[in-house]
Amino acid sequence: MSFFETLARDTAEEQGRLFATPQILAGLAGRISRDTYVAYLTQAYHHVSHTVPLMRLALGRLDPAHAHFARALEGYIAEEAGHEQWILDDIAHCGGDRDAAMASAPSAATTAMLACAYEAVGHGNPMALFGMIFVLEGTSIALASQGAASLAEGLGLGPECFSYLASHGALDQDHMTFFRGLMADVGDPEDQAAIVQMARRMFGLFGDMFRSIPHDRSIAHAV
Repeated sequence: MSFFETLARDTAEEQGRLFATPQILAGLAGRISRDTYVAYLTQAYHHVSHTVPLMRLALGRLDPAHAHFARALEGYIAEEAGHEQWILDDIAHCGGDRDAAMASAPSAATTAMLACAYEAVGHGNPMALFGMIFVLEGTSIALASQGAASLAEGLGLGPECFSYLASHGALDQDHMTFFRGLMADVGDPEDQAAIVQMARRMFGLFGDMFRSIPHDRSIAHAV
């Protein structure tokens, strides 16, 4: 069994709990309000704006023995830079206030997720960041494209409101193919353990972020 397969197996329970989150299920069905969608985008802005800083932090802490993974992070940084601006554009296009989103504080759940990431990457094994990448990109593949299509139909919004979701569904499929190959090169048991532990924690904390988003359950169950 490859390490990627081990990572997927050892985090399957946590991933299942994430995908059972009511806000995610309702979003995939196109049964959330515009306000809920804007609230989701606002939290996405807060955590996505830390993607590149976290990658740079990990990059700066990797030793020469991990040069291969440092080069991979350099590629990720080049591709991920500026994606938080796509989210702000989506907020504006669907009638939200991009300036208010930028000025807002992240929810307690989003703050906890970021704090966990910074602690692990900044003070523990920086290879742990790949556990977070596994969670965010894997979740994006599973949810983004389907969620964007369902929400567009359910909310009556145009494609300009879903640039972040729609683009990441396809983009992260390519990224995950690369990631699977990259994980084949993780041979150190301590690195493997750090990645698995981070992924388990991130699935839970990412789920908490979704559960913190205000959500009208009557919409979710509408026929």
